Amino acid sequence: RLPENALTPAWGQEVTLKMQGVLEDRTVVEKDCKLVFVIGEGDVNQALEECTISMKQGEIALLLADSQYTYGHLGREPDIPAWAPLLYQPELLDFREKLEPLSLPIPDRIRIGNQKRERGNFYFQREEYGMAAQAYCMALDMLTTHTNDSQRCASEEEDEEVNDYRVKCLNNLAAAQLKLGQVDEALHTSRDVLFLDPQNVKALFRKGKLLSDKGEYEEAMETLKKALKLEPSTKVRGPIMKYSFSTIISLSVYISSKY
Repeated sequence: RLPENALTPAWGQEVTLKMQGVLEDRTVVEKDCKLVFVIGEGDVNQALEECTISMKQGEIALLLADSQYTYGHLGREPDIPAWAPLLYQPELLDFREKLEPLSLPIPDRIRIGNQKRERGNFYFQREEYGMAAQAYCMALDMLTTHTNDSQRCASEEEDEEVNDYRVKCLNNLAAAQLKLGQVDEALHTSRDVLFLDPQNVKALFRKGKLLSDKGEYEEAMETLKKALKLEPSTKVRGPIMKYSFSTIISLSVYISSKY
């Protein structure tokens, strides 16, 4: 029996759950003995968030979640059908204040940052671009090698790994911003990519196209020239953008005609 004055977690706190989720036919589709997430950061579906915030430490609950609060009309391939309700059994193991990124060891920052980035990819694939952008921004906050006094605290290998993940995250963020119609923000983010990786073809092409759309043809041409030099040995393909060599040439010719 739990004490009546037992505390419940608050918005923005980190919680640890033991949980299992099953379909109506009792097929187990989600199971985690130590699921750690921050309430309000979109790390889990809305049903689990809202259930957890009302639980007390040590409490075990049964939650029948309507599909609109879990995976909705898309479901989750390959195991959760569209519009499928889920029965969850969460147990609240612990909760605490969220740790600041700069207080964490670099490997933990990389692990959590990548979890946030992958969650952003999940939202992007579901065309929930606002949630995707939020997840990418939280990932970027985590993917840093600085300390509170702005000094670097990572080895050369860790620094390189963090930068690689930041580049991926920034490219994904720029794609989400474009989907949201945030053109200036996407251009700024693409420049952030190129600050870390000046030869990133995806960012070069995106920057060149956005500059062209804004009428800044001279800088657009210089940017696309760099992309053209790199493209033959670099694949500009992926789930978010697909650009061919001929596409870049066509855009370059179009910009040339503006001079």
